Amino acid sequence: MKINEIGMPKGANRKTKRRGRGSGSGHGKTSCRGRKGALKRSGRTTRPGFEGGQMSLIRRLPKRGFNSKFGKDFDVVNLESLNRFQANSVVGPAEMKAAGLIGSHFSIVKILGAGKLTKVLTVKAHKVSESAKKAIEAAGSRIEYINPSSSSRGQGNT
Repeated sequence: MKINEIGMPKGANRKTKRRGRGSGSGHGKTSCRGRKGALKRSGRTTRPGFEGGQMSLIRRLPKRGFNSKFGKDFDVVNLESLNRFQANSVVGPAEMKAAGLIGSHFSIVKILGAGKLTKVLTVKAHKVSESAKKAIEAAGSRIEYINPSSSSRGQGNT
């Protein structure tokens, strides 16, 4: 058997319903739409989520929690992850993105204090936790804060 000899299985291709072609066609008069009502009318559509008058799913499900439209999502980086960079280097969002620590160099970066920093670095971040700040200063490193509004994404969820 060759690929050019393979055909469609029997019943795969059906003839289209030719509606409105007279009573002899079997699809005449009302053209398979029945009598009266919205289903018969031309241009009849329902909005997404409409269930024929039944209470829609989005209204039946319980609502939980709260999502602030002003909230900010941080990409968090732990101190121990910064040890992969060379000593005396400047580590900012672009370097963290290249190392695979954050998803995008436009992200708002927060440094957390998990682990121990063993190298002297200049860390550029938008936010730093208190424990991370103490550990960075104890290691002899410097922190440079980046203004979150200066990132190209600006306000809102990132």
